[in-house]
Amino acid sequence: MRESSYAVCQGCGKKVQYAECSEKCAAPEDARCKVLTGWLSVSCWKGMGAVDHCDFCSIVCLQRWVDSQVPRIPESFLKAFKDE
Repeated sequence: MRESSYAVCQGCGKKVQYAECSEKCAAPEDARCKVLTGWLSVSCWKGMGAVDHCDFCSIVCLQRWVDSQVPRIPESFLKAFKDE
């Protein structure tokens, strides 16, 4: 019996289903490596044995996620350095 899993794009929320296959998968076209062709996967190490895995359906979604991970400098702080 095959078990199903899902990959969810961390950028837009798109969800795709793939089969958790054993060595002799009945439908290899449903395997994660086939279903996620063209997707991007990122592993973020959080510490000893702790890893977050993120999937993205496109470069645009990956870029949005990366941008959201970067701390923003408050506009008021930047304005304090402007020459008048």
